[in-house]
Amino acid sequence: MSNVSLGFIPEPVLVKFEKILPSRKLPENINVSRKYKQVLESIRAIGLIEPLTICSATTDSGMHILLDGHTRLHAMRTLGLSESQCLIATDDETYTYNNRVNRLSTVQEHLMIKRAINRGVSPEKLAKSLNIDLGNIMRKVRLLDGVCTEAADLLRDQIFSIKIGGILKKMKPTRQIECVELMLSANNITVTYAEALLAASPASLLTNEFAPKKVRGVSAEQMNKMEREMGNLQEQYKLVEDSYGQDVLNLVLAKGFLIKMLDNPTISRYIKQFQPDVYTEFSNIVNNTSLEK
Repeated sequence: MSNVSLGFIPEPVLVKFEKILPSRKLPENINVSRKYKQVLESIRAIGLIEPLTICSATTDSGMHILLDGHTRLHAMRTLGLSESQCLIATDDETYTYNNRVNRLSTVQEHLMIKRAINRGVSPEKLAKSLNIDLGNIMRKVRLLDGVCTEAADLLRDQIFSIKIGGILKKMKPTRQIECVELMLSANNITVTYAEALLAASPASLLTNEFAPKKVRGVSAEQMNKMEREMGNLQEQYKLVEDSYGQDVLNLVLAKGFLIKMLDNPTISRYIKQFQPDVYTEFSNIVNNTSLEK
């Protein structure tokens, strides 16, 4: 197995702000935005949790380029701080750290809150500093309770409702992984879809397989039918997903061939004269078929 190089040096270093240059300009209204106020109050109450990400210092000036953490840097400067813990990236491309890492995922937020609590910050103080209801903080803390490691890893970079964790923990690990994969494939990580997958799960795949599933207004016979139909739908979806790449390739080749064929005046005139319906369909494919989502 080949070695995988790290994107940054694991141990953070203390760097003075005067040695850090931003790689982008913050919005003019940053000081009144809700996100900035949350970051400001969080740092004021519990300090910096996630270090800034910077490039290695240049040999001539000794300056670092800031790749990720512009809002945090601005907040710390507002609070009168002059230095911060930073992670030094081994790759200096801002695309990796600035354009791709722009929103905190639900799992990352959960881990940050747990880390703060483990460091001795009370949930009440966290709720006040982040301007979040205490009950919501506790639900974020318990987000992955009962969720298997594999399913949690699949959700690591996603943004979703914290209610989904409570739905997944009602299933056994194999079913959790299967449902998360289905939600990711369908790009539909919603509570409604998760509840539908739960309702369609056989009792043997639930954490308490002897407890009957209670869905208001749905009989046992209807529930069994829904389980069968959902199972068939999942199988059909997987078949479509498996053949999607080849289908797209065939579509690209077919469209390219039709474009060249209709660009030939002789062929185009012949088809239009003797097969007008076919000509209309070919034209629709050329003009309307798009691979954009």
